[in-house]
Amino acid sequence: MYVTTLEVKHFRNIEEEVLSFCDGVNIIYGDNAQGKTNLIEAIWLFTGCRSFRGAKDAECIHFNHAKASLSLDFFGENREQNMLLEIENGRKFVCNGVKLKSASKAIGQFLAVVFSPVHLSLVKDGPYERRRFLDVAISQLKPNYAIALSNYNKAVAERNILLKDVAYHSELYDTLDVWEERIAYYASEIIRQRIGYVNRIKEFSTEIYAGISKKKEELSLSYFEQCPAAGSTKQEIYESMKNLLYAARKNDILTGSTSVGPHRDDLTIQIDDLSARSYGSQGQQRSAALALKLGEAAVIKSFTGEQPVALLDDVMSELDTDRQNYILNHIKNWQVFITCCDPTSVKNLKYGKAFRMKNGSIV
Repeated sequence: MYVTTLEVKHFRNIEEEVLSFCDGVNIIYGDNAQGKTNLIEAIWLFTGCRSFRGAKDAECIHFNHAKASLSLDFFGENREQNMLLEIENGRKFVCNGVKLKSASKAIGQFLAVVFSPVHLSLVKDGPYERRRFLDVAISQLKPNYAIALSNYNKAVAERNILLKDVAYHSELYDTLDVWEERIAYYASEIIRQRIGYVNRIKEFSTEIYAGISKKKEELSLSYFEQCPAAGSTKQEIYESMKNLLYAARKNDILTGSTSVGPHRDDLTIQIDDLSARSYGSQGQQRSAALALKLGEAAVIKSFTGEQPVALLDDVMSELDTDRQNYILNHIKNWQVFITCCDPTSVKNLKYGKAFRMKNGSIV
């Protein structure tokens, strides 16, 4: 899969640009705060996922305009395709001339992986970032997962409201059963998919990390769940989740929130059997995050047969020569977009196109 043309209008600090890319390496360089990351973000949004920077839709619109319009021509599934994205009171997609009912319907049409400095939070920060990584990665492969996740979050929110009401209206206690069954139903699908995904990505990521560290260190990944079930079938997870929710009722009524479920689970990342978050050096943490993202790309290719587009935002400048060379060897035969301040930071790349960005424009 590769992008041929990107058209951007009124997106962030980019007034209007039409760019044609090569199917290999595309370098976007320039000083800080010129719009390089904005360009990467514009491509990423065609995955149907939210901004990897955590931005709201309204923040993506140029301050002088009411809406942003994006167009992407790309080659995938052995044919040329086009997607349109309009950002105004939400996101509206058109894929190959067909209007999509919601942004979630765009997920899986265009495949990409992105790594930027914000993704160091995968290792450095709390469980939320690691859950979000799993959710976004799985949603690209299985759009129905995003729907299950949305329904789960809604059910948890409704139970939380009810928990607060039960504290003052005991007659509502039995109605907790309805929401707990719904939570358990969607949780069983979420947990099952997360466990399956972690089992797949760790095969690739551990090998990649071994290459980055020259086999001096070992990366290990595991999914930490609150309701382990013996066989981990959907039904077994469902029953285990229901029992946990019931057992937690008394405490949850006191706190007014749901204390168990996949919204509390975590992805455990260890280096040589020690927590990467607590004991890893900055270099180890960065390498672990990179291994996860490259592993994500490998899973996508194994699952779909399509090589996702790689978006690397200000990554190479943070790596020593050996680690740069290893990463670059892993993106051969990919289309990759690399942002950097100085193009010589990727001097080992012999082929590709370079774009200099200044004040939101290619010059």
